[in-house]
Amino acid sequence: MIYSITLNPSIDYVVTSDQLFLGRVNRLTETTKLPGGKGINVSRILQALAVPTVALGFLGGFTGDFIKNALKADDLPCDFTPIAADTRINVKLRAESETELNAPGPRITDDEQHTFITALTERLQPGDVVVMAGSLPPDLPASFYRDLIPAIHTAHAEFVIDTTGQALLDTLADHPLVVKPNHHELAALFNDAPYPSIEATVQAGRKLLTLGAQHVLVSMAGKGALLIEADRAYHGNTKPQQVINSVGAGDSMLAGFTGRLTAGATPLEAFKTALACGSATAYSQDLATREKIDDVLATVTVKEV
Repeated sequence: MIYSITLNPSIDYVVTSDQLFLGRVNRLTETTKLPGGKGINVSRILQALAVPTVALGFLGGFTGDFIKNALKADDLPCDFTPIAADTRINVKLRAESETELNAPGPRITDDEQHTFITALTERLQPGDVVVMAGSLPPDLPASFYRDLIPAIHTAHAEFVIDTTGQALLDTLADHPLVVKPNHHELAALFNDAPYPSIEATVQAGRKLLTLGAQHVLVSMAGKGALLIEADRAYHGNTKPQQVINSVGAGDSMLAGFTGRLTAGATPLEAFKTALACGSATAYSQDLATREKIDDVLATVTVKEV
């Protein structure tokens, strides 16, 4: 089983306008509300790939009810820990460019944290994978992800981490199954300037392997992505289409790789699925469907760097 953890989920209120004028009334051309959060996105893509998954995390208030009901309507298994405070609402504005207004998130009490940790510990079985993704609500300690790792390892399960900065570096010695920074986040990890070439990006990615990561993916937006291994690396891309939605593309890539890898695929096979999932979401209004993933998978190209 692959469990996703979304500690700070949201309703993503996606609004579209032809133009945005600050300080004036703007008329929207389209609006939609979606269950948001990086872990939730991972589980939704895993479900599209028919990979068993359960979404975990914290939900509260009428906003939490919306997310829970939306996932239930899609038959996505979930077991969120209830909290007293309201789950946040984030605004995704699509105009001349994409703008995001992300709220900080609700207060999580000590008792609510304890309930979540106990439930996670009791359900884990050998061979499970826990995907920890996204930001933390303000009241959770910065070490919250790292503090879950001993319980995961005690259960003989694996973990995947999708976070940035020191929070990512602090988990590498515990050998995450997969890490997936983008090329900007990778440079920031080592206080480097943007890398001038794919080869330089590969060299930096190998530092993450040296520090303990088992598999490293690096997403590079319109320039595709990299799979970096100790003795070789691959650069992959898909046939270009119109980019409609960049929100969730990285989560979709992570889900595709993790889902295929844990099902027994080779890292290279998993990488191809990851490329298809990430691009298919970028080419869709919402997260990718299985049909869209399969269509894009047929266009994937990979070459060894």
